[in-house]
Amino acid sequence: MNIMNATQQDTPDKGKLQINITSEITAYPVADATVSISYTGVPDSQLEKLSTDSSGQTETIELSAPPLEYSLNVENEIQPYSEYTLQVEAPGYEPLSIAGAEILSSVTAIQNITLRPLDTTDPSEEIFVIPAHTLYGSYPAKIPEDEIKPMNETGEIVLSRVVVPEYIVVHDGSPRDSTARNYYVKYKDYIKNVASSEIYATWPADTIRANVLAIMSFTLNRVFTEWYRNQGYEFTITSSTAFDHKWIPERNIFNTISVIVDELFADYLSRPNVKQPILTQYCDGRQVQCPNWMTQWGSKSLGDQGYSPIEILRYFYGDNMYINTAEAISGIPSSWPGYNLENGSSGSKVRQLQEQINVIATAYPAIPKLNVDGIYGPATAEAVRKFQSVFGLPSTGVADYKTWYKISEIYVGVSRIAELT
Repeated sequence: MNIMNATQQDTPDKGKLQINITSEITAYPVADATVSISYTGVPDSQLEKLSTDSSGQTETIELSAPPLEYSLNVENEIQPYSEYTLQVEAPGYEPLSIAGAEILSSVTAIQNITLRPLDTTDPSEEIFVIPAHTLYGSYPAKIPEDEIKPMNETGEIVLSRVVVPEYIVVHDGSPRDSTARNYYVKYKDYIKNVASSEIYATWPADTIRANVLAIMSFTLNRVFTEWYRNQGYEFTITSSTAFDHKWIPERNIFNTISVIVDELFADYLSRPNVKQPILTQYCDGRQVQCPNWMTQWGSKSLGDQGYSPIEILRYFYGDNMYINTAEAISGIPSSWPGYNLENGSSGSKVRQLQEQINVIATAYPAIPKLNVDGIYGPATAEAVRKFQSVFGLPSTGVADYKTWYKISEIYVGVSRIAELT
């Protein structure tokens, strides 16, 4: 009991946790899964037992967290998040355990989990242990590289335009570690994971935007230059901080980061007359200093002072840094119309939206099915509002940029058998 009391005394604040569970094979939600939550240090101390609804979701609960100022103060050396262990079970699926899920004060942690169908010949529990956050733990500093890569030395074909990939292949280790596993990860999920691993979700929104832009530009540089494939590797990027970014299998993300990635995911950083996205390197600015690169704590300070994302980025990378938008997005049925769809809208884009929502509603019965008539009326607005509430977007009933691409992403997931598994 002493450990629990100590844990509670260190955690006077509250953070929130919401869990979403889908099938690895079908991408459909898993209903009636149970999630037991305990302190990571005290595995027998069950605090909550939750179950998932027809959308594969638990209710959002409050959990104890350290004081908010711990994650806002560069001088603080006390761990600013509490750690919980999640035990997940569902009929017909392998059980799964995640130790070290992070709860920060005042923000919502989102734990997305995919479960594997039960293998009756070899049933085994998957166990994931989430390592320390990069701002709190000790990780190797980034090995400096040129921010613009030579593109014409080998005569190899490289991409001719910047395209946001649907998936990237993440090597969970340093490049030459042949024992490390490769993971196929949706691009947006990768960015959300890295940002949640490398900055605190309690920071100012424009600080988060600046850091997300740097993470995305760096990643798209790896994609565009085919950096690792041109060295004979079978992956896009690594999870080693010495080479790339920290990406952690099955870690939770945060709502404040997720909504910003959904808003910015097609953007990257450019210099004049340079076709490739810039390899925007950075460091924490407390344990490690890095002249001419962004420091994460420095970006936090500038965000506190009201700097915009581009002002933060130019402060560190120079005045000739610009935000650009990719020419194409992979893996979507069609691109956003360029304006919001809302009550009174009509036409082929509305019809397409209605058709996609109906496919999604087959998997997510909480979302109402629609009469496909190409007219955006109250029923379509209500279905969009319900979709938004299920998938963590502001429930406006308006199909804006974020919503259009989230509908596309979920539609693609549930309408095809995931060929990558």
